Amino acid sequence: MDINIERSLIIKELQQINDISLLKAIKHLVHYGLKNDGHISIEQYNKELEEAEAEIERGEFVSHEDLKKQMKEW
Repeated sequence: MDINIERSLIIKELQQINDISLLKAIKHLVHYGLKNDGHISIEQYNKELEEAEAEIERGEFVSHEDLKKQMKEW
């Protein structure tokens, strides 16, 4: 499939998402892919772990069970 068609399909699907947690997760994946091309330093890895732990402490996460429920609604 053509890359522009794939991009258009993803954009259309993203526009239908109403879950802020899911959108943030997707945003992180996209930023990671664009920024690092899959390679990060140990320092960056540790920084990302600390940021993730802080998000969890603030309650900014979705449990596995809740995610499964949300996926059934897609």
